[in-house]
Amino acid sequence: MRTRVKVCCISSIAEAELAVSLGADALGLVGAMPSGPGQLADDLITKIAAHVPPPVATFLLTSETSAEAIAAHALKVGASTVQIVSHIDPAEAARLPRLIPHIRRVQVIHVTGEDALGLITCYAPHNHAFLLDSGRPSAPTPELGGTGRVHDWRVSAAFVAASPLPVFLAGGLHAGNVGDALAEARPYGVDLCSGVRSPVDLDAAKLGRFMAAVSWRRCSTEAASIRPKPADPRQRGRPG
Repeated sequence: MRTRVKVCCISSIAEAELAVSLGADALGLVGAMPSGPGQLADDLITKIAAHVPPPVATFLLTSETSAEAIAAHALKVGASTVQIVSHIDPAEAARLPRLIPHIRRVQVIHVTGEDALGLITCYAPHNHAFLLDSGRPSAPTPELGGTGRVHDWRVSAAFVAASPLPVFLAGGLHAGNVGDALAEARPYGVDLCSGVRSPVDLDAAKLGRFMAAVSWRRCSTEAASIRPKPADPRQRGRPG
C-alpha cells in the first residue's frame, strides 16, 4: 500500500502549491494553539483550503475540545478533514459524527508511553483515522504538536497493529529517519512539519528528499515481498 504523506504547518497558498507539486496527499493547516509553530488565522486557513485541488485533503488542526466548538471551527474554514489535537472527552467525540457527518475526523494520540494503546477503543468508533504525535498535552503550557520530537516507535507499531483505523505517524520525521520509521511502525501515512523547513519556510529540496525516501522504502518493501525464495537444495534433481 502506498504511504500517504501529509505536510503540516502550511502557511500560504504558495506553500500549498509547492507541497502538492511535490506529491503531498494532504496538507495541515494549524489553527490557534497554546504553543507550537505554523498557527494561522481562520480567514487564511479558509483561503488556502479553498485553493487546494482534489483529491488532496486539507486538515484543519483545531485545539477546541467540545463537539460544538470543533464542529463550528471545521465548518467555518471549509477543510475536508478536522484533526483533533487534544485528548477530548470520548463523549464529545461521539457527538461529532452527528454534527459534521460529511467532514472526516482524525484523532491525535500523543504517545507518551504504552498507555496510548488504551485510547484506541475510546476514539475508534467516532473517527476515520488516528495520528500519533509527540506532544505533551498535560504540560503547564500544553504541547499539542509541532514539537520536532521522535517518540517510541515500538509503541507506535503496537498501536498500528491494534487499531481498526488507518494511522498516521508524526513526530520528528525527516528524510534521514522516515525509512526506519516506516519499517518499524508500518503506518498508513506520515506527517511532518519541521523536517521540511529552513528554518520556517517550506523547503522544496528537503521535501523532495523526504518524498524520495518514502518512495524508496515503499519500493524496497514491495520488492522484498515479491522476491522469489531460494530453491531448497534438497529438491534439486527431483522430478517435478
